[in-house]
Amino acid sequence: MTLQGVRVVARQELTIRLRAGRWRWLLAAWFVLLTLVTTLLKLSLDNLDAADAKNEGVVVYGGLTLFVLGLALLVVPTLAAQSVNGDRERGTLATLQVTRLTAADIAVGKLAAAWGAALVFLLLTLPLVGYAMTLGGVPLTRVLVVTVVLALLLGTVIAVALCLSAVLARTTTSGVLSYLAVGALTVGTLVAFGLGAALSQESYTGHYECPTAADLTAQGVPAQEQSAILSSCTGGSFQGTRTRTDRVWWLLAPNPFVVLADAAPALPPESAAERRARDAAQARGVGTTNLRDADPLGGLGRAVRSLRNPAEEGRFVYGSLTNQVPGRKSVWPWGLGFDVLLGAGALWLATRRLRTPSHDLPRGQRVA
Repeated sequence: MTLQGVRVVARQELTIRLRAGRWRWLLAAWFVLLTLVTTLLKLSLDNLDAADAKNEGVVVYGGLTLFVLGLALLVVPTLAAQSVNGDRERGTLATLQVTRLTAADIAVGKLAAAWGAALVFLLLTLPLVGYAMTLGGVPLTRVLVVTVVLALLLGTVIAVALCLSAVLARTTTSGVLSYLAVGALTVGTLVAFGLGAALSQESYTGHYECPTAADLTAQGVPAQEQSAILSSCTGGSFQGTRTRTDRVWWLLAPNPFVVLADAAPALPPESAAERRARDAAQARGVGTTNLRDADPLGGLGRAVRSLRNPAEEGRFVYGSLTNQVPGRKSVWPWGLGFDVLLGAGALWLATRRLRTPSHDLPRGQRVA
């Protein structure tokens, strides 16, 4: 494989795509739709008081990013699902194969062209991302990390679609299976995790422990109620069932939405000045809501990480688990690693199928 060969194939693919006038309309529709979604997200927050205005960008950016990923998964497979078998049906693939271009040049060049077209769609979202950042609460590091991860996920989907186009003879079949592959990564992983979680349930023996006065005070129980609770409490054992999500969390890890949300860096903590302003507003009787708590990316990421927490010890103190801890173990490195390896394997298989045939052709395929 040579850089010159990849550039030649990619330039040819992009030239063919640009000649189609529908691309301008598709890009315009993409931007208009995302603008509409951003506007609706902003309007949904306009009824909040001024104390929360500086954090509106957290919700707008998180909702916009998840919508962009979902919409891109509907558009991106079409960029490569007919790239190889479409050329084969038109009789133009053999023209490339008899030149000095290698199979890797053709495969990587087609991947680069489709991925570049996908990045153009992603580039159109940057003005809206910038607008969300002006609303406050969105650090630049989060935008950079999320954009890179989103680009890698789109590249994985394109590589899978390119592989199906190289393996299958008919363009219709490769297009349908490309969307089925996207469905397997999104809905399929969710269904697999749900079934795995249901099968991972187990029985256990728990122990109920009586609280101390310090425990009740820490939980905010009034002093006049503490004596009644302490006098009536009797410890004991009980039987229960629990779901071992710590055993099946990996089924959900390849999901693109899980990877994107968990990879998003955490928001910076609330500053001392912001806390004082919040306390002052509450003292005046003005209720405030910290929109950091409504962060779509952070909320989904915390929920996914909690799935990796070990099973409860079965020890309860006044209705609370003694070992409840927030999820700290990341899921996105495993999920993104699986997706990238899937894309690399798909590209390798596509390269093998693009080699100039030296024996019999597969049924339904032709050289020219």
